[in-house]
Amino acid sequence: MKSRITLWTVVALMAVSVFAGMEIKHLISGDLVIDQSKKFNEVLSKVENNYIKEVDVKKLTEAAVEGLLDKLDPHSVYIPAKAFEQVAEEFRGKFEGIGIRFTIRNDSIFVVEIIGGGPSARVGLQSNDRIVRINDSSAVGYSDDQVRQRLRGPKGTRVKVGIYRPGIKELLDFEITRDEIALNSVEIATMVSDNVGYVNVSKFSETTDDEMKRALKQLKDQGMKRLILDLRGNPGGLLEQAFEMADLFLDAGPKDHPHKIVYTKARRPEFDEAYFAKTGEAYENLPLIILLGNYSASASEIVAGAIQDWDRGLIVGETSFGKGLVQRQWRLTDGSALRLTIARYYTPTGRLIQRDYEGKEKDAYQREAFERQEKEGENIEHKAESDSSRPVFHTHAGRVVYGGGGITPDYVVKNAVLASQTQTILRRGLFDLFVSGYLDGKGLSIRTEFAKNWKLFRTSFFVTEPMIADFHAFLQKSEVKIDQKEFEKDLTFIKTRLKATFARSFWGNDGWYPTMLQVDAQYQKAMGLFPEAEKIAELH
Repeated sequence: MKSRITLWTVVALMAVSVFAGMEIKHLISGDLVIDQSKKFNEVLSKVENNYIKEVDVKKLTEAAVEGLLDKLDPHSVYIPAKAFEQVAEEFRGKFEGIGIRFTIRNDSIFVVEIIGGGPSARVGLQSNDRIVRINDSSAVGYSDDQVRQRLRGPKGTRVKVGIYRPGIKELLDFEITRDEIALNSVEIATMVSDNVGYVNVSKFSETTDDEMKRALKQLKDQGMKRLILDLRGNPGGLLEQAFEMADLFLDAGPKDHPHKIVYTKARRPEFDEAYFAKTGEAYENLPLIILLGNYSASASEIVAGAIQDWDRGLIVGETSFGKGLVQRQWRLTDGSALRLTIARYYTPTGRLIQRDYEGKEKDAYQREAFERQEKEGENIEHKAESDSSRPVFHTHAGRVVYGGGGITPDYVVKNAVLASQTQTILRRGLFDLFVSGYLDGKGLSIRTEFAKNWKLFRTSFFVTEPMIADFHAFLQKSEVKIDQKEFEKDLTFIKTRLKATFARSFWGNDGWYPTMLQVDAQYQKAMGLFPEAEKIAELH
C-alpha cells in the first residue's frame, strides 16, 4: 500500500509539474509581451510630450510595426488601412466601378483599356479617350486615388463623365451605371496553333480556379490537345488556389502512394496542412509545359514544383524567385492588416523552395533572384545545378532536382537582353505615349481600318518605315539620346512592341499577348518541346 501511494504521488506530482510548467511558460511569455508593450508606450509617450516638434503618433506607431516585422523575414508585412482595400480587391478578384484601366499623363486621365463586357464598354467608351469631367466637375490634375474614389462605387449607382475624343471637337457626355468588375487572374486563354492552347495566369486570387476551368474548357472546345501554361511574372497568392490548379493536371495516384501536391510545416501544429490530388479532371493526360521566370513566386512555384516532382510536364524558362513561406493575414482594429509568416511549404518530394534570407538586407535578398548566372540549354537531369550546395531530391521517375532556391527549369531559356536604350524607353512608358499620340493624329485612320477586325490587323498591319521615323523623332523630342546601333539591334523588338501596343488599344490582352509572343524566345522554345513533355509524362 505504501509503495502504491508513493507511485501515484510521484505520477501526480509529475503531472502537476508538467501542467504548472506549461502555465508558467505561458505566464512568463505573456509577462514579457506586457513588459515590452509598456516600454514602447513609455517611449512613445515621452516622444509625443517632449520632442522638439509635434509628431504624428500614428506614423511613428506604423514605423515601429514595420521595424518589428523587418526583424523577422522578408515576407512578413504590415498593410496600412489605406492600402488594405486595394490589396483585398486583388485577392477577391473583383471590385465595383465602371470597368476601365487608366493612366495619368500630363494631368489628364487617359483610358488605356476598356474591360470587355463592363459598364464603360456597354456605353461606348474607347481606349485613348480622355476623361476631363466627372459628375460635372473638372477632373484635370486628379491623382490616381482621386480618380478611383470618384469612378468606383456600389453596383447600380451612376456616374457622369465628360470625354475628349481625338478627332471630335465637342466633349462627349456619358452616364455610366457602375457594376461588379472582375479582376481576372487569367490574363488570356487562346489557341496559338491548331492544337496548342496558351493560358497566362498573373496571380492566384479567390477566382483563379473558376477562371482556369472556364479557360481550359473554352480551349478544349476549340481543339486544344496540348497546353502552355505561362506563370512568368506571377508573384503568387492563395495557396489553396495553387493546389486546385495543380490538381487539374494530376490524378490521385495509387492508394499506397497518393499524389501529394504540397504540404506545410509550422511551429504551431494547427498550421500544418497537406494537399492531395483527386482523380476526375479532363486534363490529367494533357501534354503540359509551364513557363517560369525570376518573378514567378510562391503559389506559382507550388504548381511548377508539383508538376516537376511528379514528372507530369516540362518546366521552361528561368529559375523562379524562391519563396517557400506561407503567410496568414490578420485584420487589425484600425482597418490595417498584418500578414505574418506562419509556415514553410514543401513540394511533393520534400523540397523547400525558400531561398536563404538570414543575415541579408531585404533589397539584397530581392535582387539576388534576378542576378543568377544560369547556363542556357537542356537540363532534364538538372546537371546545371550539380555543383550546387543545395539539397538533392528525386522526382517520381528518379530525376535529380534541387531544393533551397526556387524551381530550376528542365530547359533553361533566356529572352534576349535588350539594349540599355530600349530598356529606358520601356521604363519611361514611351511606347504607350507614342501610340496614344499617333492615334490622335496620323493614326486616326488605323482605328477606322483595323479596330473591328483582329485577323486583318494581325496579318495586314505593319509598323512602316515612316512610322519608325516618327517614333525616332518622338524619342528625340522626349530627350532620349539615340544610339543608332542599339536602335537597329532591337529594331525587331521595337516594331513588335509598337504593333502590340496598337493591338492592346483595340483588343486589350487578346491583342497584346499573341503579338508579343512572336518575339518571346522562351515561348518559341516551348512550342517545339511537346514531344519531350509527352516523353517525361509517359503520355505516348
